[in-house]
Amino acid sequence: MQDRLNQNDVTNRVNVEDAGQVRDAVLALFTARYPGGEFSPLARAFDDIDALFAGRLPGYLPCDTLYHDVRHTLDMTLAMARLIDGYERVCAPADRLGARRAALGVLVALLHDTGYLRRSAEGHVANGAVFTKVHVSRSAEFAQAYLPQIGFGAEAGLAAKLVHFTGYEMELDQIAVPDPRERMLGCMVGTADLIGQMSDRLYLEKCRDFLYAEFVWANIAREKLADGRELVRYASAADLIVKTPGFYESVARARIERKLGGADRFAEAHFDGPNLYLSELERNMRFLRQIIEAAELGRLRRFSYSLSASAVSRPATALSA
Repeated sequence: MQDRLNQNDVTNRVNVEDAGQVRDAVLALFTARYPGGEFSPLARAFDDIDALFAGRLPGYLPCDTLYHDVRHTLDMTLAMARLIDGYERVCAPADRLGARRAALGVLVALLHDTGYLRRSAEGHVANGAVFTKVHVSRSAEFAQAYLPQIGFGAEAGLAAKLVHFTGYEMELDQIAVPDPRERMLGCMVGTADLIGQMSDRLYLEKCRDFLYAEFVWANIAREKLADGRELVRYASAADLIVKTPGFYESVARARIERKLGGADRFAEAHFDGPNLYLSELERNMRFLRQIIEAAELGRLRRFSYSLSASAVSRPATALSA
């Protein structure tokens, strides 16, 4: 494969900054997998989410979270569609999701970070990252209001539960869903969220330039405890970068393998070969470990930017000094 372009997915064929390209890739995959399936609501949802993050949807301000932007949503949604395809290839006939559940899984992926978006009445909120600790519940609320508009009203309550597989507001074993196939959807969407962002070609620079700033807005980098003490999780953007390999091994990898049932294995079935998400993720981690060991964090020089940057009044890096 030629050198991967910064804006491309793990196959280097789909521009994950282009909602139309990702929409077309997902629809091509699903129409081949489910001949005769009805996917016009899914096509509309891609257009609506693109408009939402850009600030063109009435009632919402443009996205100003530079890490959790529309690029991330599109990237992980494409990963979700591929996990679904891989699952359908290898599961028993009785366990197949079918076109409707598959479409629902992609819809949940598209909606999973809508909770970061500020509503028009929330202009006083400094940045959408302020909602980090409750963004999944806000995303669930958005899903319940939005899905009836595209003919998925019957599944809106289920979607509000499945979106919690991408967050930490609820323990995953406490999320009750009526069907094992729907629980599998939840495991896949939670997995897609992790492997999508961590396999991004710009992942390391985005952590340094954008994610740390979001953690500052959310009082996660430094948190005042009830007794007045300060808990410092990340002292700086560089500190976050240094701690990222530990996050991958102790949190992300453990979550995928244990709590999410190893659903990343379905990527191998989709690609009919190596899991490209895992390959690119581990490439990022190898490079990061090398530059940490050599004390050369300055080698993170890929141009890191966000489609949401134009919506922000001041750059995220202003918070990461």
